[in-house]
Amino acid sequence: MRMRAEAKDPVLLALVALGVLLAPWFLLGPGGAVTPWVLQAGIDIAMAYFAWRLATHAEMTADGRRFWRVVLLACASCAVGDTYQTVLMLAQPGSTRISLVQTAFVVVGMATVVAATLRHPLVGVGRQRLRLWFDAATVLTAVAVFLWYFLLATELSGRQAADRWAASATAVVMLLITFGLLKLILSGTAPFTRTAGVLASFGVAGTALAAPVTTGLLGDPGPGLMTVVQLLPCVLTAFSLRLQQSQVRRLAERQNAMLGRRSSRMPYLAVIATQVLLVVSLRDGMIDLRVWGVAIGTAAITALVLGRQVAALRDNERLLSQIDEQSERFRALVQHTSDLTLVIDGSSTVSYASPAAQRVLGIPAEDLVGQVLHARTHPDDVPRVSVLERRLAAHPGTGITMQVRWRHADGSYRWMDIVSTDLRHNPSVRGVVLNARDATEARALNDELERQATHDALTGLGNRVLLHRRLTEATGAVGMLLIDLDGFKEINDRHGHHAGDQVLRTVAERLTGLLGRGEVAARLGGDEFAVLLPGTGVTESGQLAEQIAAVLAEPMMIGQTWLTVGASIGVSAGEPGDGDDLLRQADAAMYRRKNQRRAERREQQQPADA
Repeated sequence: MRMRAEAKDPVLLALVALGVLLAPWFLLGPGGAVTPWVLQAGIDIAMAYFAWRLATHAEMTADGRRFWRVVLLACASCAVGDTYQTVLMLAQPGSTRISLVQTAFVVVGMATVVAATLRHPLVGVGRQRLRLWFDAATVLTAVAVFLWYFLLATELSGRQAADRWAASATAVVMLLITFGLLKLILSGTAPFTRTAGVLASFGVAGTALAAPVTTGLLGDPGPGLMTVVQLLPCVLTAFSLRLQQSQVRRLAERQNAMLGRRSSRMPYLAVIATQVLLVVSLRDGMIDLRVWGVAIGTAAITALVLGRQVAALRDNERLLSQIDEQSERFRALVQHTSDLTLVIDGSSTVSYASPAAQRVLGIPAEDLVGQVLHARTHPDDVPRVSVLERRLAAHPGTGITMQVRWRHADGSYRWMDIVSTDLRHNPSVRGVVLNARDATEARALNDELERQATHDALTGLGNRVLLHRRLTEATGAVGMLLIDLDGFKEINDRHGHHAGDQVLRTVAERLTGLLGRGEVAARLGGDEFAVLLPGTGVTESGQLAEQIAAVLAEPMMIGQTWLTVGASIGVSAGEPGDGDDLLRQADAAMYRRKNQRRAERREQQQPADA
């Protein structure tokens, strides 16, 4: 999609059209001596505008904006020089002399670009930078060798002193610009994409080499062709700036990719190209100044490559030493830690187990590898583990905690605190990492504290807290029984509190034996009990109340004495959200029942008194 958008950019299309029309205009059309300077000045102004847009782009980094501000100054300097030359040509139509003012402004602009490329910051420190300098120097030497063979050797041997100085100056500027561009491309910090950078490199190189190379190949190319080969590199440079303006959003992605890749193929390609050039230069068997230059350059590149390899070998030795130290440290830490570390694959098969497996699960680590972890998980915990696996898949790299039970070698189950992290995307791990700690004792303590908070210490029944919790969790209609023991106070007074406690425990046992699954008995305090009956109406609750009253009225052996108690039971039914109201209704019904029993006892006692 991005490439399509760039292909439809009207400015890029206009620059392409300009480059295509240069040849017919100057080779077949009217051409002219002033027109090239007008086009050159216009191209310079366009490049200055593109550089300004890049220097002020919101998504450009601070270093990138600084670089493009310097490029803006360079383009502006060239625009001033070429505009001055254009005005001079218009004022003196027959003149072909290039003004020193124009030359000065262009030289200042080129020098500014050199400064910008050389001063741009590098990635890394120390030996990373040393390798970068070796790579850049290798490629730069190869460029110098080719420049010597195809241009400088001929220029220095067959021209006047002024021409030799001009050729040498051109070569120096070219080498400096090439070195700066190489440094940015190899470092991964270039404020331009690779495509835009390569096009700009060809454009900048063409402004210096196009004319002498064309002259060397064709002799006298004529003013029309010379104008075309001088303007085309300028158009290409402007094209690269406009292209970079449309690729700013890619720049951060490209730099992040380059940061993880510290090596480049360019130095190796430079070595191969230089070796091939040396073979080609020796094909005639004549050793002249050109061949000596290639041979010396090849020797220099060989020395640079050897230096780079020596530095790389030392870095590798240092890296291997550090890896050995880290591995030994990791091994010592894992060997003596009390936590168990496992790595499992997508089928929950253990691919790595730390030595703590022996202490935690009673299994040697090597025996645990290859086992399916689900087979060691408590059946009741498998559904929760499946939920955890789905959460891990949805949030890779995030640690998720849970408690599960794993089977010990002795057959018992141990509660484990587990932190799970999905690192299957990490090529160094390729699995789910589990860090497990034995939490059996902590879980038992927590369960005991929870039981004490929700159960009566004397009878083991639930207390008021548990009763309200079960009411909150209930769905649908519920029945409620409120039980108050009759005659319990007399037992306490006559036989002591120890006997009373025994009576309460016996009542709790009989209540528990009468209840079904999901039904809850609770001691509310003293001799008062409650029973919660989920899914039960008034009729069914009343029938159970009569059964409970009959069972509790049966004599019980306390010590060496048979004792009996009665039970007044109130019944209510309703929705679980009305828990307090259900208790009040049952309490009122219980007192009505208690008063009714008292009245019945009085009626039974009156005939006896009579």
